Amino acid sequence: MTARAFILIETQVGKTRDVAAALRSIAEVPSADIITGEFDIIAVVEAADMISLADVVTGQVQSTSGVIRTITCVAA
Repeated sequence: MTARAFILIETQVGKTRDVAAALRSIAEVPSADIITGEFDIIAVVEAADMISLADVVTGQVQSTSGVIRTITCVAA
C-alpha cells in the first residue's frame, strides 16, 4: 500500500516559487502548489511505505533551500 502525505510548507520571503519548482523535481512529489494563508506551499508526497515517506520528507523536502518549516499530514 502506498503511503501519502500532504506537506504544508513555510518558505523564506521571495523563495516560494524556487522551492515549489525544486519540490516538483522530486520523483515522490506528484504536486507542489503555491497557496495563500499561513503556509506558502502544499505538496503531496507518495512513497512505497511510511519509512520511505519519512525519508523523502526529512531528507529531501525539509532540506530544500528556502524551506523554513513544514507540517506533515499523513493520509489515513
